[in-house]
Amino acid sequence: MAHKDHVIGSGNVFEDLGRPRPAEALAKAELARKIAELIAEQRLTQAAAAELLDIDQPKVSALVRGRLAGFSLDRLVRFLVLLGRDVEIVVKPRTRAAGQGRVLVA
Repeated sequence: MAHKDHVIGSGNVFEDLGRPRPAEALAKAELARKIAELIAEQRLTQAAAAELLDIDQPKVSALVRGRLAGFSLDRLVRFLVLLGRDVEIVVKPRTRAAGQGRVLVA
């Protein structure tokens, strides 16, 4: 039986890939995932979602496909509010002994 090496990641794929601002990239990806989930749950077409979010349909398409260039954290949070969600931001002491703080989306 072949033995595979196991690599333990940081918990943030963007950090593991060496991307700039990995915490922000992960937060944006999680917010976009939640937005796409809400669009599907509400059975909105991309055109209807575009109207609700005040963006054009190609931007909705990019958003639900995870193409997040041009979408700020602030804008993604605003989309969640427009989709009928409350957004809470909690700032607390870091729980990990070393490294940067993290951003979680629940």
